[in-house]
Amino acid sequence: MTSAVAVRSAVQVRTVRLLMVVEVVSGLGVAMGISVGALLTRAMAGTALSGAAQSAAVVGGGVLAVPAAALMSRYGRRPGLALCYLTGAVGGVAVLASALLDSIPLLFVGFFLFGAGSTAKLQSRYAATDLAEPHRRGRQLSLVVWSTTLGAVIGPNLASPLGGSLSRFGIPELAGPFAFAAASFLLSALLLTVFLRPDPLLTAQTLAVADAAPAAVVDAARPQTLGSAARAVLASPAARLGMAAMALGHLVMVAVMAMTPVHIGETHSAPDTLRIVGFVLSVHVAGMYGLSPVVGWLTDRAGRVPVILGGVALLIAACAVAAAAGHDTALLTTALLMLGLGWSGTMVAGSTLFTESLPTAVKARAQGLSDLVTGLSGASAGVLSGIVVELSGYAVLALLAGLATIPLIALALRPSTLAAVKVAD
Repeated sequence: MTSAVAVRSAVQVRTVRLLMVVEVVSGLGVAMGISVGALLTRAMAGTALSGAAQSAAVVGGGVLAVPAAALMSRYGRRPGLALCYLTGAVGGVAVLASALLDSIPLLFVGFFLFGAGSTAKLQSRYAATDLAEPHRRGRQLSLVVWSTTLGAVIGPNLASPLGGSLSRFGIPELAGPFAFAAASFLLSALLLTVFLRPDPLLTAQTLAVADAAPAAVVDAARPQTLGSAARAVLASPAARLGMAAMALGHLVMVAVMAMTPVHIGETHSAPDTLRIVGFVLSVHVAGMYGLSPVVGWLTDRAGRVPVILGGVALLIAACAVAAAAGHDTALLTTALLMLGLGWSGTMVAGSTLFTESLPTAVKARAQGLSDLVTGLSGASAGVLSGIVVELSGYAVLALLAGLATIPLIALALRPSTLAAVKVAD
């Protein structure tokens, strides 16, 4: 037993440190793509489709999470995460090529593949919990989420100078950042392939089998499918709440965030738009990731449900401020900061509750399913956001996004859900 504890602790420390480094590197790529994706799409396809770029990336990330989770369930975190980053790099190159060829279909294919980079980042938070002690799961997960801060805050501000640096080669300024995003994903894949050894998920599965009763060992040895993972989620009220928190929090965040660059661009020239968008989105990303260790600590100390509800309250407040902001950059920045903080609460607490409410045998596939649901929720928001802004404006979009949190509040306050979460704790 002592040996197993020592192995678990040593691998956990090594894993979390490596994941934190990779999150910094990959955060640059994801953030650059977010900051210019809607602007590039608007330039090529018009305002109504500008939100569809983010949706294509989110759908791609969600869809690719399922095969990635299946790969990880069988062979471990390392090949699954590395493959996602490699796919994201291919997507970045495809987006760049679409701008050079003026091909809208290739643009959306590129964004679809580019979303795999976000999949790897999201799945990395689960890798941080594979070997974490129960009373430290929230903090371990949040450390990996927090590590994104540096790359994600710097990324949007690098979009303009990096994009401009390639303009002499005939590459449009809004497409250039995707070349650097692809490079960051390639480096992330290399780091994981070389250094993520031993694999945390395989180690956790081995230790779980060693500690299990004979009947549980037989169940764990059976091949797990997406269907068995879905049944496990549906059977657990706590897991359902965790998934709903992630999905609806992501939906609200994507809806408002995706259209903010377009809203800013309505009253500013292209160079000023990139500069202002870079600043506003940097603050937003800082809200998403910068205080995540505090959110993780609160998740472990105050409980999963209170932090989820606190995140929802921040999302509602953010939508209200965004709706009233007009083109006031200070108010938009405040709204996006609160939006990021609200997302952090629902994502960190929701992820922690979800992953601890499921058996080890189905955990990886269920995590892929949760990211698929989360991705599709965000994608729906991205598609609809462009249409809503085209028909009714940014303020209406923000108000509708705030109203979307009502089902999550109702689910979190259901007596049966609260009782299930209390038992899990």
